[in-house]
Amino acid sequence: MHPFRTHTCGELRASHIGEEIRLSGWLQKSRDVGGILFLVIRDHYGITQVFVEPTNPFYAAVKDTRVESSIRVDGTVRPRPQGATNSRMETGDIEVLVTDFEVLAPSKILPFPIVDDPNVGESIRLEHRFLDMRRKQLHDNIVLRCNVVADVRRFLTEEGFLEITTPILTSSSPEGARDYLVPSRVHPGKFYALPQAPQQFKQLLMTSGFDRYFQIAPCFRDEDGRADRSPGEFYQIDMEMAFATQEDVFVVLEKMLHKLFTTHSSKTISSVPFQRIPYKEAMLNYGSDKPDLRFEMLISDVTETLRDSEAPVFVHGLENGGVVRAFVVQDVDDKSRKWFDGVDKYSRSLGRGGLVWLGTKADGTLRGSVKKWVDDETLSALQAALPDMAPGCVVMFFVGDEHTAASTAGFVRGHVGGLLELADPNHFEFCWIVDYPMFEMDEETGEIAFSHNPFSMPQGGLEALNTLPPLDILAYQYDIVCNGVELSSGAIRNHRPDIMVKAFDMAGYGADKVESEFGALFKAFQYGPPPHGGIAPGLDRIVMLLAGVDSIRDVIPFPMTIKAQDLLMGAPANVSQAQLEELNLESTAKDD
Repeated sequence: MHPFRTHTCGELRASHIGEEIRLSGWLQKSRDVGGILFLVIRDHYGITQVFVEPTNPFYAAVKDTRVESSIRVDGTVRPRPQGATNSRMETGDIEVLVTDFEVLAPSKILPFPIVDDPNVGESIRLEHRFLDMRRKQLHDNIVLRCNVVADVRRFLTEEGFLEITTPILTSSSPEGARDYLVPSRVHPGKFYALPQAPQQFKQLLMTSGFDRYFQIAPCFRDEDGRADRSPGEFYQIDMEMAFATQEDVFVVLEKMLHKLFTTHSSKTISSVPFQRIPYKEAMLNYGSDKPDLRFEMLISDVTETLRDSEAPVFVHGLENGGVVRAFVVQDVDDKSRKWFDGVDKYSRSLGRGGLVWLGTKADGTLRGSVKKWVDDETLSALQAALPDMAPGCVVMFFVGDEHTAASTAGFVRGHVGGLLELADPNHFEFCWIVDYPMFEMDEETGEIAFSHNPFSMPQGGLEALNTLPPLDILAYQYDIVCNGVELSSGAIRNHRPDIMVKAFDMAGYGADKVESEFGALFKAFQYGPPPHGGIAPGLDRIVMLLAGVDSIRDVIPFPMTIKAQDLLMGAPANVSQAQLEELNLESTAKDD
Protein backbone atom coordinates (compact mmCIF):
# COMPACT_ATOMS: atom_id res chain seq x y z
CA MET A 1 0.00 0.00 0.00
CA HIS A 2 1.19 3.54 -0.77
CA PRO A 3 2.71 5.14 2.38
CA PHE A 4 0.25 8.05 2.30
CA ARG A 5 -2.86 7.29 0.26
CA THR A 6 -4.67 4.89 -1.98
CA HIS A 7 -7.36 7.45 -2.82
CA THR A 8 -7.82 11.19 -2.60
CA CYS A 9 -10.29 12.82 -0.22
CA GLY A 10 -12.61 13.69 -3.10
CA GLU A 11 -12.63 10.28 -4.73
CA LEU A 12 -14.58 7.75 -2.67
CA ARG A 13 -18.11 6.82 -3.76
CA ALA A 14 -20.70 4.15 -3.01
CA SER A 15 -18.86 1.86 -5.45
CA HIS A 16 -15.92 1.75 -2.99
CA ILE A 17 -18.01 0.37 -0.09
CA GLY A 18 -16.22 -2.52 1.60
CA GLU A 19 -12.76 -1.56 0.36
CA GLU A 20 -9.76 -1.06 2.63
CA ILE A 21 -8.34 2.37 1.86
CA ARG A 22 -5.78 4.93 3.05
CA LEU A 23 -6.29 8.72 3.05
CA SER A 24 -3.98 11.60 3.88
CA GLY A 25 -4.90 15.25 4.29
CA TRP A 26 -5.60 18.01 6.77
CA LEU A 27 -7.92 17.58 9.73
CA GLN A 28 -10.63 20.10 8.88
CA LYS A 29 -13.12 19.35 11.63
CA SER A 30 -13.55 17.04 14.63
CA ARG A 31 -16.74 16.47 16.63
CA ASP A 32 -17.76 14.06 19.35
CA VAL A 33 -21.21 12.48 18.84
CA GLY A 34 -22.09 10.13 21.67
CA GLY A 35 -18.46 9.18 22.16
CA ILE A 36 -17.79 8.53 18.45
CA LEU A 37 -15.34 10.98 16.88
CA PHE A 38 -16.34 12.17 13.44
CA LEU A 39 -13.51 13.76 11.47
CA VAL A 40 -13.55 15.61 8.18
CA ILE A 41 -10.31 15.19 6.22
CA ARG A 42 -9.48 17.58 3.40
CA ASP A 43 -6.92 17.50 0.62
CA HIS A 44 -6.58 19.35 -2.70
CA TYR A 45 -9.33 17.21 -4.26
CA GLY A 46 -12.11 17.36 -1.68
CA ILE A 47 -13.27 16.18 1.75
CA THR A 48 -14.19 12.83 3.30
CA GLN A 49 -15.89 12.05 6.61
CA VAL A 50 -14.29 9.34 8.76
CA PHE A 51 -15.13 8.12 12.26
CA VAL A 52 -13.23 6.63 15.18
CA GLU A 53 -14.95 4.40 17.75
CA PRO A 54 -14.21 5.00 21.46
CA THR A 55 -12.79 1.48 21.92
CA ASN A 56 -10.01 2.23 19.47
CA PRO A 57 -6.51 2.39 21.12
CA PHE A 58 -5.61 5.65 19.34
CA TYR A 59 -8.92 7.32 20.26
CA ALA A 60 -7.30 9.74 22.75
CA ALA A 61 -4.57 10.69 20.27
CA VAL A 62 -7.20 11.50 17.63
CA LYS A 63 -9.20 13.56 20.12
CA ASP A 64 -6.11 15.62 21.03
CA THR A 65 -5.13 16.36 17.41
CA ARG A 66 -5.58 20.00 16.43
CA VAL A 67 -7.41 21.02 13.29
CA GLU A 68 -5.19 21.65 10.26
CA SER A 69 -2.70 19.00 11.36
CA SER A 70 -1.82 16.75 8.44
CA ILE A 71 -2.87 13.19 9.19
CA ARG A 72 -3.09 9.71 7.66
CA VAL A 73 -5.92 7.27 8.25
CA ASP A 74 -6.50 3.68 7.18
CA GLY A 75 -10.00 2.28 7.21
CA THR A 76 -12.95 0.56 5.63
CA VAL A 77 -15.41 2.39 3.42
CA ARG A 78 -18.95 2.14 4.83
CA PRO A 79 -22.31 3.43 3.60
CA ARG A 80 -23.67 6.31 5.65
CA PRO A 81 -26.70 5.43 7.77
CA GLN A 82 -30.10 6.09 6.27
CA GLY A 83 -30.93 9.79 6.57
CA ALA A 84 -27.29 10.74 7.20
CA THR A 85 -26.15 11.14 3.59
CA ASN A 86 -24.97 14.61 2.53
CA SER A 87 -25.83 15.65 -1.03
CA ARG A 88 -23.63 18.75 -0.70
CA MET A 89 -20.53 16.55 -0.49
CA GLU A 90 -19.31 14.56 -3.48
CA THR A 91 -18.34 11.86 -0.96
CA GLY A 92 -21.58 12.31 0.97
CA ASP A 93 -22.88 8.76 0.43
CA ILE A 94 -20.04 7.11 2.34
CA GLU A 95 -17.88 7.39 5.44
CA VAL A 96 -14.76 5.56 6.59
CA LEU A 97 -14.37 3.48 9.76
CA VAL A 98 -10.82 4.28 10.88
CA THR A 99 -8.59 1.29 11.74
CA ASP A 100 -5.24 3.10 11.88
CA PHE A 101 -4.25 6.71 12.47
CA GLU A 102 -1.04 8.77 12.25
CA VAL A 103 -0.27 12.46 12.70
CA LEU A 104 2.08 13.30 9.84
CA ALA A 105 2.72 16.82 11.12
CA PRO A 106 0.93 18.60 13.99
CA SER A 107 -0.42 22.14 13.65
CA LYS A 108 0.03 25.05 16.02
CA ILE A 109 -3.02 27.06 17.12
CA LEU A 110 -4.26 28.83 14.00
CA PRO A 111 -4.02 32.62 13.64
CA PHE A 112 -7.47 32.57 11.97
CA PRO A 113 -10.06 29.91 11.06
CA ILE A 114 -9.61 28.05 7.79
CA VAL A 115 -13.05 26.59 7.10
CA ASP A 116 -15.09 29.76 7.39
CA ASP A 117 -14.06 33.00 5.70
CA PRO A 118 -11.83 34.63 8.30
CA ASN A 119 -13.14 37.94 9.60
CA VAL A 120 -9.61 39.23 9.99
CA GLY A 121 -7.54 41.93 8.34
CA GLU A 122 -5.90 41.29 5.00
CA SER A 123 -2.43 41.84 6.43
CA ILE A 124 -2.56 38.82 8.75
CA ARG A 125 -3.98 36.70 5.92
CA LEU A 126 -1.11 37.71 3.63
CA GLU A 127 1.42 37.10 6.40
CA HIS A 128 0.09 33.51 6.63
CA ARG A 129 -0.72 33.09 2.94
CA PHE A 130 0.12 29.37 3.05
CA LEU A 131 -2.82 28.96 5.44
CA ASP A 132 -5.03 31.43 3.62
CA MET A 133 -4.75 29.36 0.44
CA ARG A 134 -6.12 26.32 2.26
CA ARG A 135 -9.51 28.09 2.32
CA LYS A 136 -11.74 26.60 -0.35
CA GLN A 137 -12.68 29.83 -2.15
CA LEU A 138 -9.11 31.09 -2.46
CA HIS A 139 -7.80 27.60 -3.25
CA ASP A 140 -10.39 27.26 -6.01
CA ASN A 141 -9.44 30.69 -7.38
CA ILE A 142 -5.83 29.61 -7.78
CA VAL A 143 -6.93 26.39 -9.49
CA LEU A 144 -9.12 28.47 -11.79
CA ARG A 145 -6.15 30.65 -12.65
CA CYS A 146 -4.08 27.58 -13.56
CA ASN A 147 -6.85 26.20 -15.75
CA VAL A 148 -7.29 29.53 -17.53
CA VAL A 149 -3.55 29.67 -18.28
CA ALA A 150 -3.64 26.11 -19.64
CA ASP A 151 -6.60 26.94 -21.87
CA VAL A 152 -4.96 30.14 -23.13
CA ARG A 153 -1.83 28.23 -24.09
CA ARG A 154 -3.87 25.53 -25.80
CA PHE A 155 -6.04 27.99 -27.71
CA LEU A 156 -3.27 30.27 -28.94
CA THR A 157 -1.07 27.35 -29.95
CA GLU A 158 -3.93 25.95 -32.00
CA GLU A 159 -4.34 29.39 -33.60
CA GLY A 160 -0.73 29.29 -34.80
CA PHE A 161 0.90 31.42 -32.10
CA LEU A 162 4.38 30.51 -30.83
CA GLU A 163 5.14 30.89 -27.14
CA ILE A 164 8.43 32.79 -27.01
CA THR A 165 9.94 34.08 -23.78
CA THR A 166 11.57 37.50 -23.67
CA PRO A 167 14.22 38.88 -21.29
CA ILE A 168 13.54 39.80 -17.68
CA LEU A 169 16.73 41.85 -17.34
CA THR A 170 16.66 44.63 -19.91
CA SER A 171 17.26 48.36 -20.23
CA SER A 172 15.21 51.12 -18.68
CA SER A 173 12.73 52.80 -21.01
CA PRO A 174 10.17 55.57 -20.55
CA GLU A 175 6.96 53.56 -21.01
CA GLY A 176 4.71 55.43 -18.60
CA ALA A 177 5.46 53.91 -15.16
CA ARG A 178 8.49 53.74 -12.90
CA ASP A 179 10.99 50.99 -13.57
CA TYR A 180 12.33 48.52 -11.06
CA LEU A 181 16.09 48.86 -11.39
CA VAL A 182 18.65 46.08 -10.86
CA PRO A 183 22.27 47.12 -10.24
CA SER A 184 24.96 45.34 -12.25
CA ARG A 185 27.87 43.83 -10.31
CA VAL A 186 30.13 43.40 -13.34
CA HIS A 187 29.33 46.84 -14.78
CA PRO A 188 29.72 49.19 -11.80
CA GLY A 189 27.32 52.09 -11.72
CA LYS A 190 25.06 50.67 -14.41
CA PHE A 191 21.60 49.17 -14.06
CA TYR A 192 19.28 46.72 -15.68
CA ALA A 193 15.52 47.27 -15.50
CA LEU A 194 12.75 44.74 -15.09
CA PRO A 195 10.39 45.00 -18.07
CA GLN A 196 7.20 47.01 -17.66
CA ALA A 197 5.97 44.90 -20.57
CA PRO A 198 7.62 42.96 -23.42
CA GLN A 199 6.44 45.69 -25.82
CA GLN A 200 9.64 46.32 -27.73
CA PHE A 201 10.74 42.68 -27.70
CA LYS A 202 7.51 41.42 -29.22
CA GLN A 203 7.71 44.06 -31.94
CA LEU A 204 11.28 42.99 -32.61
CA LEU A 205 10.06 39.40 -32.93
CA MET A 206 7.63 40.50 -35.64
CA THR A 207 10.50 42.27 -37.39
CA SER A 208 12.52 39.04 -37.08
CA GLY A 209 10.05 37.12 -39.22
CA PHE A 210 7.90 35.37 -36.60
CA ASP A 211 4.25 35.62 -37.54
CA ARG A 212 2.31 35.10 -34.30
CA TYR A 213 3.81 35.38 -30.82
CA PHE A 214 2.46 35.02 -27.29
CA GLN A 215 3.63 34.49 -23.75
CA ILE A 216 2.17 34.59 -20.25
CA ALA A 217 4.40 37.55 -19.55
CA PRO A 218 5.51 38.83 -16.14
CA CYS A 219 5.51 42.63 -16.03
CA PHE A 220 7.02 44.88 -13.39
CA ARG A 221 5.94 48.43 -12.60
CA ASP A 222 6.78 50.47 -9.55
CA GLU A 223 3.31 51.96 -9.16
CA ASP A 224 0.59 52.09 -6.53
CA GLY A 225 -1.79 49.19 -6.19
CA ARG A 226 -5.58 49.21 -6.16
CA ALA A 227 -8.40 46.65 -6.14
CA ASP A 228 -7.98 45.69 -9.82
CA ARG A 229 -4.23 46.21 -10.12
CA SER A 230 -1.45 44.47 -8.25
CA PRO A 231 1.53 46.62 -7.29
CA GLY A 232 5.00 45.53 -8.28
CA GLU A 233 4.33 42.66 -10.65
CA PHE A 234 1.50 41.22 -12.69
CA TYR A 235 0.97 38.83 -15.60
CA GLN A 236 -0.51 39.52 -19.00
CA ILE A 237 -1.42 37.36 -21.98
CA ASP A 238 0.95 39.09 -24.36
CA MET A 239 0.16 38.68 -28.07
CA GLU A 240 1.41 40.12 -31.36
CA MET A 241 0.54 39.39 -35.00
CA ALA A 242 2.41 40.27 -38.21
CA PHE A 243 0.67 41.50 -41.36
CA ALA A 244 -2.44 42.03 -39.26
CA THR A 245 -5.21 44.60 -39.19
CA GLN A 246 -7.08 45.82 -36.16
CA GLU A 247 -9.95 43.51 -37.06
CA ASP A 248 -7.58 40.51 -37.21
CA VAL A 249 -6.57 41.15 -33.60
CA PHE A 250 -10.21 41.55 -32.57
CA VAL A 251 -11.27 38.24 -34.13
CA VAL A 252 -8.59 36.23 -32.30
CA LEU A 253 -9.15 37.84 -28.91
CA GLU A 254 -12.94 37.67 -29.13
CA LYS A 255 -12.75 33.98 -29.92
CA MET A 256 -10.36 33.36 -27.02
CA LEU A 257 -12.30 35.39 -24.46
CA HIS A 258 -15.63 33.91 -25.48
CA LYS A 259 -14.20 30.41 -25.06
CA LEU A 260 -12.59 31.20 -21.69
CA PHE A 261 -15.69 32.82 -20.22
CA THR A 262 -18.10 30.15 -21.45
CA THR A 263 -15.78 27.36 -20.26
CA HIS A 264 -15.03 28.73 -16.80
CA SER A 265 -18.30 30.44 -15.87
CA SER A 266 -21.99 29.62 -15.95
CA LYS A 267 -22.89 33.27 -16.57
CA THR A 268 -24.13 34.48 -19.94
CA ILE A 269 -21.77 36.37 -22.22
CA SER A 270 -22.27 38.90 -25.00
CA SER A 271 -22.24 37.40 -28.45
CA VAL A 272 -19.36 37.69 -30.91
CA PRO A 273 -18.49 40.08 -32.47
CA PHE A 274 -18.36 42.35 -29.45
CA GLN A 275 -19.77 45.86 -29.73
CA ARG A 276 -17.34 48.52 -31.06
CA ILE A 277 -17.71 51.96 -29.48
CA PRO A 278 -15.64 54.98 -30.62
CA TYR A 279 -13.84 56.68 -27.73
CA LYS A 280 -15.65 59.99 -28.27
CA GLU A 281 -19.03 58.25 -28.20
CA ALA A 282 -18.10 56.29 -25.05
CA MET A 283 -17.11 59.47 -23.21
CA LEU A 284 -20.35 61.20 -24.25
CA ASN A 285 -22.77 58.35 -23.53
CA TYR A 286 -21.08 56.73 -20.52
CA GLY A 287 -18.56 59.29 -19.24
CA SER A 288 -15.88 56.59 -19.36
CA ASP A 289 -13.75 54.63 -21.79
CA LYS A 290 -14.45 51.50 -19.74
CA PRO A 291 -18.26 51.54 -19.58
CA ASP A 292 -20.44 48.97 -17.89
CA LEU A 293 -22.98 48.16 -20.61
CA ARG A 294 -25.14 45.92 -18.44
CA PHE A 295 -27.50 48.84 -17.86
CA GLU A 296 -28.57 51.80 -20.01
CA MET A 297 -28.81 55.16 -18.19
CA LEU A 298 -27.06 56.98 -21.03
CA ILE A 299 -25.53 60.41 -20.49
CA SER A 300 -26.72 63.30 -22.68
CA ASP A 301 -25.34 66.74 -23.50
CA VAL A 302 -27.91 69.31 -22.32
CA THR A 303 -25.66 72.35 -22.60
CA GLU A 304 -27.80 74.22 -25.11
CA THR A 305 -31.02 73.18 -23.39
CA LEU A 306 -29.87 74.97 -20.23
CA ARG A 307 -28.02 77.83 -21.94
CA ASP A 308 -30.57 80.40 -20.68
CA SER A 309 -31.17 78.83 -17.27
CA GLU A 310 -30.96 81.17 -14.28
CA ALA A 311 -29.76 78.45 -11.92
CA PRO A 312 -26.41 79.74 -10.57
CA VAL A 313 -24.64 76.40 -10.99
CA PHE A 314 -25.46 76.38 -14.73
CA VAL A 315 -24.85 80.11 -15.23
CA HIS A 316 -21.37 80.02 -13.68
CA GLY A 317 -20.40 76.82 -15.45
CA LEU A 318 -21.48 77.96 -18.90
CA GLU A 319 -20.01 81.44 -18.50
CA ASN A 320 -16.61 79.78 -18.07
CA GLY A 321 -17.00 77.80 -21.30
CA GLY A 322 -18.18 74.63 -19.62
CA VAL A 323 -20.78 72.06 -20.64
CA VAL A 324 -23.68 70.35 -18.89
CA ARG A 325 -24.11 66.58 -19.03
CA ALA A 326 -27.05 64.71 -17.53
CA PHE A 327 -28.60 61.27 -17.17
CA VAL A 328 -32.04 60.09 -16.08
CA VAL A 329 -32.52 57.69 -13.17
CA GLN A 330 -35.84 55.89 -13.46
CA ASP A 331 -38.24 54.84 -10.70
CA VAL A 332 -36.67 56.59 -7.70
CA ASP A 333 -39.80 58.40 -6.46
CA ASP A 334 -39.52 56.36 -3.27
CA LYS A 335 -35.94 57.41 -2.53
CA SER A 336 -35.57 59.66 0.51
CA ARG A 337 -33.53 62.81 0.85
CA LYS A 338 -31.02 60.74 2.80
CA TRP A 339 -30.48 58.55 -0.30
CA PHE A 340 -29.74 61.60 -2.44
CA ASP A 341 -27.46 62.97 0.29
CA GLY A 342 -25.46 59.76 -0.02
CA VAL A 343 -25.06 60.27 -3.78
CA ASP A 344 -24.13 63.90 -3.09
CA LYS A 345 -21.46 62.74 -0.63
CA TYR A 346 -20.02 60.38 -3.22
CA SER A 347 -19.98 63.13 -5.86
CA ARG A 348 -18.14 65.46 -3.46
CA SER A 349 -15.62 62.71 -2.68
CA LEU A 350 -14.51 62.95 -6.32
CA GLY A 351 -13.39 66.51 -5.62
CA ARG A 352 -15.72 67.98 -8.23
CA GLY A 353 -18.61 69.49 -6.30
CA GLY A 354 -21.91 68.19 -5.01
CA LEU A 355 -24.86 66.62 -6.76
CA VAL A 356 -27.10 68.80 -8.91
CA TRP A 357 -30.45 67.10 -9.44
CA LEU A 358 -34.08 67.55 -10.39
CA GLY A 359 -36.81 65.05 -9.58
CA THR A 360 -40.29 64.75 -11.07
CA LYS A 361 -42.65 63.08 -8.65
CA ALA A 362 -45.44 60.79 -9.73
CA ASP A 363 -47.95 63.59 -9.07
CA GLY A 364 -46.05 65.96 -11.35
CA THR A 365 -44.45 68.16 -8.67
CA LEU A 366 -40.75 68.87 -8.71
CA ARG A 367 -38.04 68.33 -6.11
CA GLY A 368 -34.27 68.64 -6.07
CA SER A 369 -31.46 71.17 -5.75
CA VAL A 370 -32.42 73.25 -8.82
CA LYS A 371 -36.23 72.94 -8.77
CA LYS A 372 -36.88 76.63 -8.05
CA TRP A 373 -35.07 77.66 -11.27
CA VAL A 374 -37.00 75.24 -13.49
CA ASP A 375 -40.08 76.80 -15.08
CA ASP A 376 -42.53 75.09 -17.43
CA GLU A 377 -40.55 76.10 -20.51
CA THR A 378 -37.28 74.71 -19.15
CA LEU A 379 -39.03 71.53 -18.00
CA SER A 380 -40.50 71.01 -21.47
CA ALA A 381 -37.10 71.57 -23.08
CA LEU A 382 -35.49 69.04 -20.73
CA GLN A 383 -38.19 66.48 -21.46
CA ALA A 384 -37.57 66.95 -25.18
CA ALA A 385 -33.81 66.57 -24.74
CA LEU A 386 -34.16 63.59 -22.37
CA PRO A 387 -36.83 61.24 -23.75
CA ASP A 388 -36.51 58.92 -20.72
CA MET A 389 -37.60 61.70 -18.37
CA ALA A 390 -40.92 60.65 -16.82
CA PRO A 391 -42.86 60.99 -13.55
CA GLY A 392 -41.01 59.27 -10.72
CA CYS A 393 -37.55 59.82 -12.23
CA VAL A 394 -34.62 62.03 -11.32
CA VAL A 395 -32.24 63.89 -13.62
CA MET A 396 -28.67 64.28 -12.38
CA PHE A 397 -26.62 67.13 -13.88
CA PHE A 398 -22.85 67.61 -14.16
CA VAL A 399 -21.25 70.96 -14.96
CA GLY A 400 -17.66 71.74 -15.88
CA ASP A 401 -15.18 71.54 -18.72
CA GLU A 402 -15.93 68.73 -21.14
CA HIS A 403 -13.60 66.18 -19.55
CA THR A 404 -14.61 66.95 -15.95
CA ALA A 405 -18.35 66.93 -16.66
CA ALA A 406 -18.11 63.69 -18.65
CA SER A 407 -15.92 61.78 -16.21
CA THR A 408 -17.87 62.92 -13.13
CA ALA A 409 -21.11 61.85 -14.78
CA GLY A 410 -19.48 58.51 -15.56
CA PHE A 411 -18.36 57.90 -11.99
CA VAL A 412 -21.75 58.86 -10.53
CA ARG A 413 -23.56 56.79 -13.16
CA GLY A 414 -21.57 53.73 -12.05
CA HIS A 415 -22.20 54.51 -8.37
CA VAL A 416 -25.95 54.96 -8.83
CA GLY A 417 -26.13 51.83 -11.00
CA GLY A 418 -24.52 49.92 -8.14
CA LEU A 419 -26.86 51.36 -5.51
CA LEU A 420 -29.90 50.41 -7.58
CA GLU A 421 -28.41 47.02 -8.61
CA LEU A 422 -29.10 47.76 -12.27
CA ALA A 423 -26.31 45.58 -13.67
CA ASP A 424 -27.08 41.90 -14.22
CA PRO A 425 -24.61 40.04 -11.94
CA ASN A 426 -24.97 36.88 -14.05
CA HIS A 427 -23.84 38.38 -17.34
CA PHE A 428 -20.54 39.39 -18.94
CA GLU A 429 -20.90 42.24 -21.42
CA PHE A 430 -17.83 42.95 -23.56
CA CYS A 431 -17.08 45.86 -25.85
CA TRP A 432 -14.19 47.37 -27.74
CA ILE A 433 -13.35 51.04 -27.32
CA VAL A 434 -11.81 52.21 -30.60
CA ASP A 435 -10.64 55.37 -32.37
CA TYR A 436 -8.67 56.87 -29.51
CA PRO A 437 -7.19 60.30 -30.16
CA MET A 438 -3.50 60.13 -31.02
CA PHE A 439 -2.68 63.31 -29.11
CA GLU A 440 -4.08 65.40 -26.26
CA MET A 441 -3.38 68.80 -24.77
CA ASP A 442 -1.26 68.69 -21.63
CA GLU A 443 -3.30 70.59 -19.03
CA GLU A 444 -0.26 71.94 -17.21
CA THR A 445 1.96 72.96 -20.13
CA GLY A 446 -0.58 73.47 -22.91
CA GLU A 447 1.66 71.40 -25.17
CA ILE A 448 0.69 68.50 -27.44
CA ALA A 449 1.37 65.07 -25.87
CA PHE A 450 0.63 61.46 -26.67
CA SER A 451 -2.73 60.47 -25.24
CA HIS A 452 -2.22 56.70 -25.21
CA ASN A 453 0.50 54.51 -26.72
CA PRO A 454 3.19 56.51 -28.59
CA PHE A 455 3.99 53.48 -30.78
CA SER A 456 0.50 53.33 -32.33
CA MET A 457 -0.09 53.90 -36.01
CA PRO A 458 -2.05 57.10 -36.68
CA GLN A 459 -5.15 56.60 -38.81
CA GLY A 460 -4.26 58.10 -42.17
CA GLY A 461 -0.54 57.57 -41.61
CA LEU A 462 1.94 60.30 -42.51
CA GLU A 463 -0.65 62.27 -44.47
CA ALA A 464 -2.82 62.68 -41.37
CA LEU A 465 0.17 63.90 -39.35
CA ASN A 466 1.03 66.43 -42.05
CA THR A 467 -2.45 67.78 -42.77
CA LEU A 468 -4.76 67.40 -39.77
CA PRO A 469 -4.82 69.40 -36.52
CA PRO A 470 -3.07 67.22 -33.92
CA LEU A 471 -6.15 66.89 -31.70
CA ASP A 472 -8.21 65.62 -34.66
CA ILE A 473 -5.87 62.71 -35.44
CA LEU A 474 -7.12 59.30 -34.41
CA ALA A 475 -4.95 56.25 -33.77
CA TYR A 476 -5.35 52.53 -34.31
CA GLN A 477 -5.61 52.05 -30.56
CA TYR A 478 -8.21 49.96 -28.79
CA ASP A 479 -9.24 48.71 -25.35
CA ILE A 480 -11.21 45.58 -24.52
CA VAL A 481 -13.65 46.15 -21.64
CA CYS A 482 -15.89 43.78 -19.68
CA ASN A 483 -18.51 44.94 -17.15
CA GLY A 484 -16.72 48.25 -16.64
CA VAL A 485 -13.29 46.62 -16.20
CA GLU A 486 -10.54 47.34 -18.71
CA LEU A 487 -8.89 44.03 -19.53
CA SER A 488 -6.31 45.38 -21.94
CA SER A 489 -5.11 48.07 -24.27
CA GLY A 490 -3.72 47.28 -27.67
CA ALA A 491 -2.77 48.87 -30.96
CA ILE A 492 -1.70 48.45 -34.53
CA ARG A 493 1.92 49.53 -34.25
CA ASN A 494 3.69 52.35 -36.01
CA HIS A 495 6.24 50.33 -37.98
CA ARG A 496 7.42 53.17 -40.23
CA PRO A 497 10.43 55.18 -38.98
CA ASP A 498 9.41 58.29 -40.92
CA ILE A 499 5.92 58.26 -39.38
CA MET A 500 7.39 57.53 -35.96
CA VAL A 501 9.79 60.46 -36.13
CA LYS A 502 7.01 62.79 -37.25
CA ALA A 503 4.64 61.65 -34.49
CA PHE A 504 7.27 62.07 -31.80
CA ASP A 505 8.23 65.45 -33.23
CA MET A 506 4.62 66.63 -32.89
CA ALA A 507 4.74 65.53 -29.23
CA GLY A 508 7.92 67.53 -28.63
CA TYR A 509 10.55 64.82 -29.10
CA GLY A 510 13.29 65.11 -31.68
CA ALA A 511 14.57 62.26 -33.86
CA ASP A 512 17.62 61.96 -31.61
CA LYS A 513 15.32 61.28 -28.66
CA VAL A 514 13.58 58.46 -30.54
CA GLU A 515 16.91 56.89 -31.46
CA SER A 516 18.38 57.22 -27.97
CA GLU A 517 15.32 56.04 -26.01
CA PHE A 518 14.16 53.31 -28.41
CA GLY A 519 17.34 52.56 -30.32
CA ALA A 520 16.83 48.84 -30.93
CA LEU A 521 13.31 49.27 -32.27
CA PHE A 522 14.21 52.28 -34.39
CA LYS A 523 17.21 50.45 -35.86
CA ALA A 524 15.18 47.31 -36.60
CA PHE A 525 12.53 49.35 -38.37
CA GLN A 526 15.10 50.41 -40.97
CA TYR A 527 15.06 46.85 -42.38
CA GLY A 528 11.59 46.19 -43.77
CA PRO A 529 9.42 45.56 -40.70
CA PRO A 530 5.96 44.08 -41.36
CA PRO A 531 2.78 45.92 -40.40
CA HIS A 532 1.88 44.40 -37.04
CA GLY A 533 -0.29 44.81 -33.98
CA GLY A 534 -1.34 43.12 -30.82
CA ILE A 535 -2.79 43.28 -27.36
CA ALA A 536 -2.01 42.00 -23.86
CA PRO A 537 -5.06 41.16 -21.70
CA GLY A 538 -4.41 41.13 -17.97
CA LEU A 539 -4.49 37.54 -16.75
CA ASP A 540 -5.23 38.56 -13.16
CA ARG A 541 -8.20 40.74 -14.17
CA ILE A 542 -9.68 37.98 -16.34
CA VAL A 543 -9.50 35.49 -13.47
CA MET A 544 -10.87 38.10 -11.05
CA LEU A 545 -13.98 38.48 -13.23
CA LEU A 546 -14.41 34.72 -13.66
CA ALA A 547 -14.01 34.11 -9.92
CA GLY A 548 -16.47 36.89 -9.08
CA VAL A 549 -14.18 38.57 -6.53
CA ASP A 550 -13.58 42.28 -5.97
CA SER A 551 -9.86 42.22 -5.21
CA ILE A 552 -7.15 41.08 -7.59
CA ARG A 553 -5.20 39.77 -4.59
CA ASP A 554 -7.79 37.01 -4.26
CA VAL A 555 -6.66 35.37 -7.52
CA ILE A 556 -2.87 35.68 -7.07
CA PRO A 557 -1.03 32.99 -5.07
CA PHE A 558 1.42 35.28 -3.34
CA PRO A 559 0.33 38.91 -3.78
CA MET A 560 1.83 42.00 -2.30
CA THR A 561 -0.12 44.45 -0.18
CA ILE A 562 -1.44 47.63 -1.75
CA LYS A 563 1.80 49.25 -0.49
CA ALA A 564 3.89 46.74 -2.45
CA GLN A 565 5.03 44.69 0.56
CA ASP A 566 5.36 40.92 0.68
CA LEU A 567 4.40 40.25 4.31
CA LEU A 568 5.09 36.52 4.03
CA MET A 569 8.67 36.77 2.75
CA GLY A 570 9.41 40.12 4.35
CA ALA A 571 10.14 42.06 1.17
CA PRO A 572 11.36 44.65 0.54
CA ALA A 573 14.08 44.24 3.13
CA ASN A 574 17.45 45.62 4.09
CA VAL A 575 20.54 43.92 2.69
CA SER A 576 23.98 43.62 4.17
CA GLN A 577 26.69 46.22 3.74
CA ALA A 578 28.79 43.59 1.98
CA GLN A 579 26.11 43.12 -0.66
CA LEU A 580 25.88 46.86 -1.21
CA GLU A 581 29.63 47.17 -1.59
CA GLU A 582 29.75 44.28 -4.07
CA LEU A 583 27.23 46.15 -6.22
CA ASN A 584 29.03 49.47 -5.81
CA LEU A 585 26.01 50.94 -4.01
CA GLU A 586 25.59 53.07 -0.94
CA SER A 587 22.33 53.28 0.97
CA THR A 588 21.02 56.70 1.99
CA ALA A 589 18.08 55.28 3.93
CA LYS A 590 17.98 55.95 7.64
CA ASP A 591 17.77 53.07 10.10
CA ASP A 592 14.31 52.34 11.49
